Amino acid sequence: MRRACIDIGSNTTRLLVADCERRSLVACRQERAFTLIGRALGPDGNIPAGKLAEVVQAVAEQHAIARELGAERIRCVATAAIRHAANGAVLARLVHAACGGLELEVLSGAEEARLAFIGAAWAAGADAMPGLGVVDAGGGSSELVVGDPPSHVRWWISLPLGSGVVTERWLPADPPTGEQVEAALAAVRATVAAAPSPPEVRRLVAVGGSATSLRTLAGSRLDAATLDRLLAAARQESAVGFARRFGVDVQRARLLTGGLVILRAVSELFDAPLEIGQGGLREGLLLDEG
Repeated sequence: MRRACIDIGSNTTRLLVADCERRSLVACRQERAFTLIGRALGPDGNIPAGKLAEVVQAVAEQHAIARELGAERIRCVATAAIRHAANGAVLARLVHAACGGLELEVLSGAEEARLAFIGAAWAAGADAMPGLGVVDAGGGSSELVVGDPPSHVRWWISLPLGSGVVTERWLPADPPTGEQVEAALAAVRATVAAAPSPPEVRRLVAVGGSATSLRTLAGSRLDAATLDRLLAAARQESAVGFARRFGVDVQRARLLTGGLVILRAVSELFDAPLEIGQGGLREGLLLDEG
């Protein structure tokens, strides 16, 4: 059965269309738009009207693609930015009106963690084993999960830290200064250290936009030395220069240092190197349908 999901995140709005059969998933189309809702939230917690219109247009375009490709079921979900927005219900009504009755589901932190774990465990395939740790570093929050594949979650937390949050709060310069990066690391480490201690993991997999972008820069394994090297490189040039040199989107390049800071702190929490995973929230959404 062909299914689709649209994921409205704090940084991006993404579409995944795939053919699904039990525990099998074959992607046939993916789309991404940098809608940056988290950055647009005003002091009153509202998403501005212009940003609402931009997001609705992106969702409508992705919805149309999914329908053209014959998706029999389309789910639309939103994560941290909409959980925190004072007018998230307005976005839901606008999406419903623009997309022929499409319902917007605002995921809780627990549900986001569970679905990210399912998607990451599926992508790990035969290598998935009990004691799998998953780090879903998003734009507005980061979900940390430990469980047993394919879907049993034993421990999870949702941190109010994402690449967009860290960038906005502690990394205003482009490129960020060494002092800013150290301040960001100190703040994120303090938040992570205050979290409940996780169970021991046999593997630790990172998913989400920041982690995926790092694959072309560092391969599939991120140990402490590699993360430190990448953080040092990110301080050397602007997002535009970094994007050109490494072939990543300039918007992603601007957020990458924030994502690296989170991954560095989480790796320390688990005392384990990170592997860059292939699946995550969207894959989990489609697999959960079956």
